[in-house]
Amino acid sequence: MSQKYEFSFPVKGDNFDDAGKASIQIKKRLKGLGITGDVLRRTAIAIYESEVNIISYARQGNINIRVTDDNISINIRDSGPGIADIKQAMQQGYSTANDRIRKMGFGAGMGLFNIKNCSDDFEILSKANKGTLLKILINR
Repeated sequence: MSQKYEFSFPVKGDNFDDAGKASIQIKKRLKGLGITGDVLRRTAIAIYESEVNIISYARQGNINIRVTDDNISINIRDSGPGIADIKQAMQQGYSTANDRIRKMGFGAGMGLFNIKNCSDDFEILSKANKGTLLKILINR
């Protein structure tokens, strides 16, 4: 039977001073569980990009992680405006970031694209005015 670890991190929207804090904490926990190399790198990138998306576009969100011997499952749920056109949002370089976000160095339109590229399995569900759910799976 594979061992399982689960943990969760809340993320506040529009709090750019905290951008990266959840992903750093999660990375430390994963290292403590013996996760290294490419799996750790891909997981950290996916979580960081997700965290920045919550901060940029949502009121709040939550990053839930489940680690087993086989994989790392990440569910990211936010209470943002939702994504009107998921196919368009997945395109490299597409962004709806405002000038304020861009001036801080965010909003290049690489977030969802990078998350998908770091994932072995990726699903995105979104409803207008309800928020977005990302389901990310990274095989160990």
